Amino acid sequence: MNTIALRLLKTFTLLLAGLFGLFVFAGNLMDYNSNYEFVRHVLSMDTTFEGNALMWRAIESPVLHTIAYWGLIIAEGVFSLLAFIGVYHMLKNIRSTGSRFNKAKAFGFYAFILGFAIWFLGFIVIGSEWFAMWQSQIWNGKETAMDITTVWIGFAILLALKDDNLNEQ
Repeated sequence: MNTIALRLLKTFTLLLAGLFGLFVFAGNLMDYNSNYEFVRHVLSMDTTFEGNALMWRAIESPVLHTIAYWGLIIAEGVFSLLAFIGVYHMLKNIRSTGSRFNKAKAFGFYAFILGFAIWFLGFIVIGSEWFAMWQSQIWNGKETAMDITTVWIGFAILLALKDDNLNEQ
């Protein structure tokens, strides 16, 4: 196995994750109102099944919608930043010992922890299940969030593979 190539692949996948996070972050800022409407509709549960017994969970406060949306935007920005810091440390240590390169991956792990918190916990567990987003034909991001989470799982597993020293191939 080519150790440098595998290290480059790990670094590249983290870069891709960071770019994705940056584009999501920027999109939420550049198209604030469209994406705010998504959060508002999910939290207010106004497009879920008529008469569903979970409506007591709905949040109808515009202030809380704004707080939730800004929390999401900030988390996506931090996710991207952590990924880019991880890429920097990994590139800086691309030819280092296995131990040093393994330590350089820490920010990547932090990025994926936050990524799982955003897209699995935030969108799937809280959005889809707690706020019944899955019931909405219009404001339903469950499938997209699951796809993103699946990619993050693959990237995180790849990142977690132990790196040997360059001469131990």
